[in-house]
Amino acid sequence: MSNLNNKVAIVTGASKGIGAGIAKAFAKEGAKVIVNYASSKDAADKVVKSITDDGGTAIAIQGDISKEADVIRLFDETEKTFGTLDILVNNAVFQQFLPVEQASVEAFHQHFNVNVLGPVLTIQAALKLFGSTGGNIINISSGASKSPMAGVSLYSATKAALDALTISLSKELGAKNVRINSILPGATETEGATSAGVTSGSEYEQLFIANTPLGRRGQPEDIAKAAVFLASDDAAWITGEQLSVSGGMYGF
Repeated sequence: MSNLNNKVAIVTGASKGIGAGIAKAFAKEGAKVIVNYASSKDAADKVVKSITDDGGTAIAIQGDISKEADVIRLFDETEKTFGTLDILVNNAVFQQFLPVEQASVEAFHQHFNVNVLGPVLTIQAALKLFGSTGGNIINISSGASKSPMAGVSLYSATKAALDALTISLSKELGAKNVRINSILPGATETEGATSAGVTSGSEYEQLFIANTPLGRRGQPEDIAKAAVFLASDDAAWITGEQLSVSGGMYGF
């Protein structure tokens, strides 16, 4: 039997990158997957097609998780389609490389609304939909929460906040049999990283690789394997943890 057979999972920001990798990996393990996206409908549809072509079950649902009405609709549509929810993966992210002098009020709110408020809203909604047997929440954090580097102060602050939420909520929700853990990816090759300036051969990429003992950038599949483990019963005694999946990169 597959690790996630017949589980229902929402993966936010799943139209590309790490989210798409997790959605596909969950489906391979038997889960029914909701591929959430904010604006990339075509990309989300491609993820769904990849899953269904491989014999899995998936649907795409649009929703900006920083907006309460969108979150309510995302979970309502999930309940109408599948009737329940077992797993929530908070992967949607906003990230910019910028010095603090350029950190506008708008940039601050974009980071915190997507990366912190969004998970709070989705967790609140998930708790209403989890069944009597409990549920499972995975927050995709970042190695930047522990080892921030120059130029990503806002992003790093949001990921540190997300880890604090994980730890606090593990103590708050344990009695409800709801497990919650963070995954802290290292430098991972995604569309989002590329748009943020970490391109192949760039100074940023060379810096990341030089400081990664395993000598390469991660791939979405590397993170997805850890997510499958945390979502499965193999991790039934694990909650409140921050799992670094980084090739050994802990700082500079």
